[in-house]
Amino acid sequence: MFSLVVQMEVRPGRREEFLAGMAANAEASVRDEPGCLRFDVSAVDGDENRFVLYELYRDADAFAAHKTSPHFAAWRTVAEQVLVGQVNTPGALLVSHAAEEPA
Repeated sequence: MFSLVVQMEVRPGRREEFLAGMAANAEASVRDEPGCLRFDVSAVDGDENRFVLYELYRDADAFAAHKTSPHFAAWRTVAEQVLVGQVNTPGALLVSHAAEEPA
């Protein structure tokens, strides 16, 4: 499985706009993309403008399809306005243990 960890920094005063855009993207990704298995958005303690995303896709092709989706295009429009920067770290899921509880 293809995994992606994304670190994002949001412009001061744009947190709510970021969260609305990112929530819509994450929800549509899991709902509309058969290859998107997980899409988590976490806040960083002590810095209201920093976030970490964890995304899990069936394979690299599923991630490539994600980047061509309409909801991703809508997110990129928001991102251009709200992000200071981001760092993407792609990888492969090797081990997973979970006790699923809703956020």
